[in-house]
Amino acid sequence: MVIKFIYTLFLALIIAFFVGLGIDAFYEGPKAPEYPSALNIDIKSDCLETAEHRALRENFDQEQKEYMEAEKIYSRNVSIISLVAAILILILSLTLLSKIKMIADGILLGGVFTTIYSIGRGLMSDSSQFRFLIVTIGLVIALVLGYIKFIRAKE
Repeated sequence: MVIKFIYTLFLALIIAFFVGLGIDAFYEGPKAPEYPSALNIDIKSDCLETAEHRALRENFDQEQKEYMEAEKIYSRNVSIISLVAAILILILSLTLLSKIKMIADGILLGGVFTTIYSIGRGLMSDSSQFRFLIVTIGLVIALVLGYIKFIRAKE
């Protein structure tokens, strides 16, 4: 009994990692700008920052802002992709694989973990409407799964 629980949990985690790493492998995120090495030199309090240092710092700050904006868009897109994957995984576990209980439960839990990952990435986006939408979809998934798995199964 314990080994079945461990296997179910292991399968669920592997599925969530599979989706997350699959997205990362085929949909690369924006690259963070490198901090200019010329700015690593300590500027003593009695020295003024040179125009070159100021220009490097301003350029880096601008690149950092652009990166942060691109990262928000990337997180939103990853959230959508992983949510679609989670829904497909959940449908698969509740339909085609429902006869193989132990595997279906692991895949179902993997879909739940993937949904949690999707919500987490969605919270990193810049739109409060999108964050609300992704949490609402997560709530609907949880309610539908609860009904299908625990209530309808008893009827």
